[in-house]
Amino acid sequence: MTVCLLMICLLFSVPGKISVRAEESTEAPQELYARSAVLMDADSGRVLFGKEENEIRPMASTTKIMTCILALENLEEGQVVTASAYAAGRPKVRLGVKEQERFYLKDLLYSLMLESHNDSAVVIAEGISGTTSDFAELMNRKARELGCEDTHFVTPNGLDESDEGGAHSTTARDLATIMRYCIMQSPCREEFLAITQTRNYQFSDVEGKRNFSCVNHNAFLDMMEGALTGKTGFTSEAGYCYVGAVRRDERTFIVALLACGWPNNKGYKWKDTRKLMEYGIDSYQYRDVWEDVALPEVPVRQGVEEENPYETELSVPVRVEGKEEIPVLLGGDEGVEIKTEVKDSLTAPVSKGDVVGSVRYLLEGEEIAFYEVVAGESVRERDLNWALLWITRLTLL
Repeated sequence: MTVCLLMICLLFSVPGKISVRAEESTEAPQELYARSAVLMDADSGRVLFGKEENEIRPMASTTKIMTCILALENLEEGQVVTASAYAAGRPKVRLGVKEQERFYLKDLLYSLMLESHNDSAVVIAEGISGTTSDFAELMNRKARELGCEDTHFVTPNGLDESDEGGAHSTTARDLATIMRYCIMQSPCREEFLAITQTRNYQFSDVEGKRNFSCVNHNAFLDMMEGALTGKTGFTSEAGYCYVGAVRRDERTFIVALLACGWPNNKGYKWKDTRKLMEYGIDSYQYRDVWEDVALPEVPVRQGVEEENPYETELSVPVRVEGKEEIPVLLGGDEGVEIKTEVKDSLTAPVSKGDVVGSVRYLLEGEEIAFYEVVAGESVRERDLNWALLWITRLTLL
């Protein structure tokens, strides 16, 4: 009996696989204008489609999503910032700040994200960190925290520049990851979305001498149902770039595009964005991949059964500890792999709830869920104390 149970345990430690079919998926996009592109599941961070997604390229004003989120996370309530001569000298696109002009930092975030003003980005960066180089260090530190190892920030506005660390650049995967942080993970995500969804915004300098008006140039907000946010970008080296997000039926998708055409092909980024978003919406659905895994009882050595002390071949039932629901975004014939590992045997004493194994769910080799396997009953050790107690009972009887 013990041998049989051990063989069953070994069988259950072998990886298994279940296949959970989503609705019939559409074909992945074959032709895109962008040289680098990513479609990402914003909930998990999984890349659902990639084209040269790890190729390092300039990112232009898509940079400003990082500038905005770091400003939101570090600004002081009612903070006022002063424009430097350096900020006032930034090239178009610009708000037109003047040296020593003062602004509420929060107002400049609308200038940054709606109009993509390069001078406002510098005023914001200097207001947060003192200098643009120090702000770039803050940007690079955050990028590393997010796992964006192929990203290097030099400027807060995305203008093509280099320093000792290299050129101002990223990858489509990293850019999508940064956007995911902005809208899903940052403590200031709601403020970020509120700013980037604003259609028109008016403000003045602190002294009220000049008034400014900003209009949102993110055409994607009116292109698709559920459009959440986005940021365009263009420089002569980067070409047209874009990163945006859409939410549909509790699914959130992010698209990042780099080098998506040059003048006069300004509309290419909208065509690629729509194509990738529609592919995600049509192909990927949430499915519950929980599997009620059958687990064998585990043999227990040196244990004792109180009702039958002469029984030496003991075992305990085991169970999976945790909730019975695992929603996963899947497409086509994608499958979730289940790896079950349970100890071949236990040595008494065993307490109810002791961890004796695990059940792991993996998607494309990455762990998406982990559950402990625990003992369902307690087993006392057959030791000297138990023997003396049993002899005493027999004597009394």
